[in-house]
Amino acid sequence: MKNLKNILWGLVLIVLGVLIGLDTFEVVDINFFFDGWWTLFIIVPCTIDLFRGRDKTFDLIGIAVGIFLLLACQEYITFEMLLKLMLPTILVVIGLSLLFRDTFFGGKVAKQIKRLNETKTGGREYAATFSTQRVSAVDNEVLESMDITAVFGSVKCNFENAVVNQDIVINVTSTFGSVEIFAPKGVKIVTKSTSIFGGVSDKTETAEQDLNMPKIYVNAVCMFGGVDII
Repeated sequence: MKNLKNILWGLVLIVLGVLIGLDTFEVVDINFFFDGWWTLFIIVPCTIDLFRGRDKTFDLIGIAVGIFLLLACQEYITFEMLLKLMLPTILVVIGLSLLFRDTFFGGKVAKQIKRLNETKTGGREYAATFSTQRVSAVDNEVLESMDITAVFGSVKCNFENAVVNQDIVINVTSTFGSVEIFAPKGVKIVTKSTSIFGGVSDKTETAEQDLNMPKIYVNAVCMFGGVDII
């Protein structure tokens, strides 16, 4: 996905450079500073970011806002109408994202998370509501799939000394809260998130990894909250 994003940015810059060159030599006549040209700085980056491996909600909202601003600058709609349409459009985009995120954007990761959730037995559950909970794994403790919930609170999980023998999933819900996960060594972190005014930050090392190493799938829903993987 990262290479694809670089390719798309490269194509955009090449096309822009060619058009500027053609306009300079008067081969074509292009008005680069049309009414609302600045909205492209919203629309283009958000469109390219759709190809990143992350939640697409804010990208879709950015595209919608950029298009509405462009239409208003071009006087197809009034700014008064723009303000009236903004909130319902954002709500619709968020709703569609929540309903169809697995169908359109989930792919292999979503299928694997679903399989792990269907096959997990028991599993631990940690929750903090208006409080803080700290969880630590003892040396060589075998880590299994689990659920973590933080609502107006924080959960700090230290799994650095744990062992992961097979792929597991950690389902995280952070609502006006925060979750910190200190991951063990020798595992690959795979994240999947739905974020509304929040997000997931993977700060683990990105050195070359063994394809056969076990994976920890972090399946997060963040609403005005965040998840840090360290």
